[in-house]
Amino acid sequence: MSTTIDKIVSQVFTEKALHDFYCVGNTCVGWERNVVDQPAAVKNIIDHGADRISAGIGVGSDLPDTSLARKIDHTLLKPDVTPDDIIQLCKEAKEYEFASVCINPCFVSLCADELHGTPVKVCTVIGFPLGSNTTKVKRDEAEEALANGAQEIDMVINVGMLKQGNYDYVFNDINQVVLAAKKYKAICKVIIETALLTDEEKIKACIISKNAKADFVKTSTGFSGGGATVGDIALMKYVVGSTVGVKASGGIRTREDAEAMVAYGADRIGASASVKIVKGESGSKDGY
Repeated sequence: MSTTIDKIVSQVFTEKALHDFYCVGNTCVGWERNVVDQPAAVKNIIDHGADRISAGIGVGSDLPDTSLARKIDHTLLKPDVTPDDIIQLCKEAKEYEFASVCINPCFVSLCADELHGTPVKVCTVIGFPLGSNTTKVKRDEAEEALANGAQEIDMVINVGMLKQGNYDYVFNDINQVVLAAKKYKAICKVIIETALLTDEEKIKACIISKNAKADFVKTSTGFSGGGATVGDIALMKYVVGSTVGVKASGGIRTREDAEAMVAYGADRIGASASVKIVKGESGSKDGY
């Protein structure tokens, strides 16, 4: 697996130097793969000075218009969260029609009850926030959460194993949770923790996640000193293409923040300031 990954990384960095990328400042974006499902991104990049966008035949027609709220995972992952806080989170999720609530595993059953019969999904985190549990523990944790009513799983990779080059370990770690999710027809998102990775490591994490059949790659836990950036979103989207989603999380506190992430390729947003985001208000400075 190591040789294959190194070849793909080399290819990505080569492509960054070619016409597939348009750069604004230090941010480079692969647009040919994003024109179909990121029309806002195309307008954004043109507004910033691009003269031409490349795309295949038939690209750009009948594009869906999805509201911002339906892209947001309404998130509450602090250690001091109470059941009453979770009930309020679910009420807000139903009122604003967010994509999901993202909560710690102990609250899955509560959320499943609160959200029953609504379009809002129950999302929980696995191996959170360090990703250093054994693979068996992660799979067991996922299985229990899914049995309790979770419909989406956000798992954290083992960052140290990735950095050491133990790609088979990272692949299996992800794939075991993915397999658990697929048993329940649930979505699996992989948190790669971009704040701790080099660009090369971000590419490798995305390649492994895609090969492990994850549904999304996700930027951050919000607990490692850095969150989502438009540069990371653009890079991740370029690497995984249109078949895998990208979730931006960590430090997204305003509508402008969220819209920028979507413009650069995010399919989903994770935020604790979700209500303020959709209302166009300033977000809080703390939280996930």
